[in-house]
Amino acid sequence: MTPSPTTYKLEVASDATQLARQCAEQIAALLDLALDQRDRAHIALSGGTTPAAAYRVLNQEHLPWNRVDVVLGDERWVPPTDPASNARMLRDTLLAEGGPGAAARFHPVPTELDSPSASVDAFEAYVRELCPGDPPRFDVMLLGLGDDGHTASLFPGTAATQERTRLVTIGAGKGLERISLTAPVLSAARQVIFLVSGAGKRQALQRLLDPAEPAERTPAKLVQPQAPVLVLADTEAAQGL
Repeated sequence: MTPSPTTYKLEVASDATQLARQCAEQIAALLDLALDQRDRAHIALSGGTTPAAAYRVLNQEHLPWNRVDVVLGDERWVPPTDPASNARMLRDTLLAEGGPGAAARFHPVPTELDSPSASVDAFEAYVRELCPGDPPRFDVMLLGLGDDGHTASLFPGTAATQERTRLVTIGAGKGLERISLTAPVLSAARQVIFLVSGAGKRQALQRLLDPAEPAERTPAKLVQPQAPVLVLADTEAAQGL
């Protein structure tokens, strides 16, 4: 039987501040729902400047954060203290001391190991143990969208986009090796959210929403969950849609 095509629900915010608030509210509501149904909730988050603003808002949400497990959908293979580290960004935003979000249980990608492949193996074993399902099923999968159509660290024309048997793979993009969840794990989430901001993402967003767009050119199209994908965008990114 041919799977149904992915459907997208686009919600447009007037500016970056509203976009951050809207994203935080959506994640908080989904966590509330998950924790009402299960003992623990599992979320995978994106790096980048756009989600960082949402994480600062989310940090202030009064939720039972001690029952929430947080991982990153992808991470640059750099030390956790490196300015390029997504883990460092998350510790400075969602997990910042002084806010309720600091009580969440964060499980960073182990980039301190000897090689990216060692980090892949360790993180895959950890994700499999942490999150139920085969592939593991996160309650929320927050993803960004690159201007080249990549998401997580699945860049156009790279081997990472072809991986279907592993949960985690090595991605390569913008001069850095990266550790990334694979398309089957991204697609297994109960709710996938794309967060898209700025005029520079306008063409990539149009391609993501185009049913005829090939995943070879826009790897974000590889994310094909059963539930409709929620796309949160600001007016600059969504202009013309």
